[in-house]
Amino acid sequence: MSNPSDAVAAAPPEPIPECPHCQKPMPLCICDSVEPIENRIALLILQHPQEQDRALGTARLTAKHFPNATVRVGLSWPSLAKALGKSVDDPSRWAVLYLGSARAADLDADSEVVALTRKGEAADNQRAILNRIDGVVLLDGTWSQAKALWWRNPWMLKCQRVILNPARPSRYGRLRREPRRDGLSTIEAAAMMLAALEKRPDIAATLHASFERLLTRYREVQASMPELAPRPAAKGRRRPMRRRKPS
Repeated sequence: MSNPSDAVAAAPPEPIPECPHCQKPMPLCICDSVEPIENRIALLILQHPQEQDRALGTARLTAKHFPNATVRVGLSWPSLAKALGKSVDDPSRWAVLYLGSARAADLDADSEVVALTRKGEAADNQRAILNRIDGVVLLDGTWSQAKALWWRNPWMLKCQRVILNPARPSRYGRLRREPRRDGLSTIEAAAMMLAALEKRPDIAATLHASFERLLTRYREVQASMPELAPRPAAKGRRRPMRRRKPS
């Protein structure tokens, strides 16, 4: 005869509640500490549907900081306007952060954000190009997922492609290894992009502080609840962004 206590012991654990805003398990949620940031330049984050990093992903946390920010999950959209959910006067005034094979170091670039030509070369008159940007598109997912989003959305070629030239590697450190120095989480990529384009270092300071709080919370949870926040595999395929980036 089976022991009733065995049945209790074998019962699956109760699901951990999820934050409806950042969609993280509640022990990892830091939404109550998010500081709002008024942004002139719009932010659109396109997240690959297979990006499953609930513990360390930063797409929704990033968007929560800004009133002028949108997160879309999917593989392709007919146009920038469809992805954004509203009309866009001139897609060329939007920047898409996509590293691909381009490296700022190879282009002798000294600025944090570098505008590229269709051939992947540093564009002439960088300041004039970047000063006219109205919005930024970030691709959230692994390196291969970001590449899929880039190739499945040809309307991005109408936008201004940019890359990053960070002075330091991602704050992820050993929690998530990036194959390139310019591979950032999404929140770090947004911090660098918007701070540079709006000429507001306070944007970067606020987002970096939020990211540090997330990483601290993750380490605390990992130590006390390893089943909730297992150590992620090395992200050798990740883009920046996030960086992840660029999640």
